[in-house]
Amino acid sequence: MAKLVRAVEQRGHQEILLRKESGLDYLELSKLKLSQGERYQAETEGWEVVLVILSGVASISSENNEWSHLGGRKDVFDGKATAVYIPCRSTFAVYAESEVEIAICRAKADEKFQPFVVKPEEVVVNRRGENNWHREVHDIIVANGENRVQRIVIGETFNEPGQWSSFPPHKHDGEHAPEEPDLEEIYHYQVHPQQGFGVQMHYVKDDGIDDAYTVRHGDSFAIDHGYHPVAAAGGYRLYYLWFLAGGSGRDLRPYDDPDHRWLIRKE
Repeated sequence: MAKLVRAVEQRGHQEILLRKESGLDYLELSKLKLSQGERYQAETEGWEVVLVILSGVASISSENNEWSHLGGRKDVFDGKATAVYIPCRSTFAVYAESEVEIAICRAKADEKFQPFVVKPEEVVVNRRGENNWHREVHDIIVANGENRVQRIVIGETFNEPGQWSSFPPHKHDGEHAPEEPDLEEIYHYQVHPQQGFGVQMHYVKDDGIDDAYTVRHGDSFAIDHGYHPVAAAGGYRLYYLWFLAGGSGRDLRPYDDPDHRWLIRKE
């Protein structure tokens, strides 16, 4: 199964992680890159979708709603995100008011809700960790998604140079249920400057998986189980868009690796 998908420069709509190729049951990722004046339209079918504007400005419409002048950051490191939630069994359209890049994040769904926009001022900023595992985590649709979405949970994480995140290592594959939820996850990385890199670790305690991947600008990674800490290389800022869904609801209760729980500060 393809866990790490390398970036491929492509205009228009690009599929990145599909269920049948990644081994995931609930999640898929694609990306949209349009020039000013271009338009894209699609059906959500059996997916709830979050459109996260990575860069540029767009108008987005769905279900008799239309929102203009959304977005505006020059890249993901230039402020907080704008996102649009589109329910299952819906049509949506994107019109590029400028050059625009949008992540299309999909989670399996059969309950239809109402579309809505999350504006930058509504993104919840969390500063987590300490020492060299301090990072900034932006909640796009987390607590604010209750009774508004079925499964999807989504946000962005920013690692400063040399910093770790998803650390101490955690997982959420249901092995220790009910303490641990059963949620899949996808990461989509960007790096500043773009020639830089980070390291994505992926392991389980029985040594069945013990891997480390070099991740570069535009790469993506599928996480069906296991611990998955991330590190930014020295001198380079590392970002990843993350989104989760599964069969255990939307409660984020990551299970920390017991060997490393001592790193969590006791307030």
